[in-house]
Amino acid sequence: MKVEHQVRAFEQLFKSYDGVLPLHRHLFSYFKQNKQMGSSDRRWATRYIYSFFRLGKALAQLPVLQRLAIADFLCHETTSLIIAHYLPEFEEYIALPLTEKIKQVKKKYAEFKIEEVFSVDAALSDGIFKGDFYRSFFKQPDLFIRVKSTHIQVVINQLVANGVEVKEIGDTTLALPNGTKLEQVITDPRLYQIQDLSSQYTGTFFEPNKYDYWWDSCAASGGKSLLLHSLEPNIELLVSDVRENSLNNLQERFQLAGIKKYHLKAMDLLQNNDQILHHYQFDGILLDAPCSGSGTWGRTPEMLYYFEKYKIENYVKLQKGIAANVIKFLKPGKPLIYMTCSVFKAENEDVVKYLTDNFDLKLEQMELIKGYTHKADSMFVARLIKQESSASDANA
Repeated sequence: MKVEHQVRAFEQLFKSYDGVLPLHRHLFSYFKQNKQMGSSDRRWATRYIYSFFRLGKALAQLPVLQRLAIADFLCHETTSLIIAHYLPEFEEYIALPLTEKIKQVKKKYAEFKIEEVFSVDAALSDGIFKGDFYRSFFKQPDLFIRVKSTHIQVVINQLVANGVEVKEIGDTTLALPNGTKLEQVITDPRLYQIQDLSSQYTGTFFEPNKYDYWWDSCAASGGKSLLLHSLEPNIELLVSDVRENSLNNLQERFQLAGIKKYHLKAMDLLQNNDQILHHYQFDGILLDAPCSGSGTWGRTPEMLYYFEKYKIENYVKLQKGIAANVIKFLKPGKPLIYMTCSVFKAENEDVVKYLTDNFDLKLEQMELIKGYTHKADSMFVARLIKQESSASDANA
């Protein structure tokens, strides 16, 4: 019986995964090791495992397969053998809006609580509407690309010609279905950058000036640096990260984007880097800090299931430590742009308060970017201006 085959495939996959690796990486290696799985098997196993994790810890007391059927019903507009077998009475509701589907689940399972989808018991940043935020996890976020306004029509034409559904968001941003194989439909990779909508929005806080010297301190693969450069190409730029492989990816992206003039350093910003940076003073510093990533769990729903609260404090220590070590290289009157892809207050507003309380920084503006309302990631960004040092600081 085919449903038993799908159940067995899901159970084996679920048993093989412990949450240590990102799920998409685990799937890649798992399918490589299990070559007997055909394309249909892989597709259904992927759908089921992602659906299951999108339910988070809701209805945790139910058997795994019952929870899978509920999750798959909430996540999809097309039915499955799992839904047909375990929740046949729900099949007629499969095309209803999510809010109506949740009502049907509550009728059958009175103990269902939407807040248990995102069950980490920690304060969220101000402005998050919890109901919308929790419900957003049942829908996969879109894929967003940033395109130069002069190229956007060319890119749209190529996407449409290949049957890709395109949504225009502003002059330089397109939203596409997640999983779109861009390299197969856009002929020139130099025409676009993959960058989430909220990540693109952080650029409104940068405000670079011509000939400024900026430092992207936790640059990773360079997304924020590329955004900064698109806003003002005539800047000098230092990029750094502790991970060599990230910097290798950055160099490839910079080369593709035609950016040749920049400085690159591999640095651990929890250490004292005074010797490396003693002659540097920057007109702006980007600090896209390591964080829980909780604003991106719509893309990595396994974290709804595996994340442990104690890790938040570990990230906060990292954020404060890194910030303390970069601020000294910022010129007075210039901005530190503090960013996370977290929704936890401890990593966002609380870190900003720590920075303004303990350093010569004044908050100019901050915002929790509610990406969940646009099928995007949620992020936090703050612009802090360094004040003139007091005598006591100068002697410190």
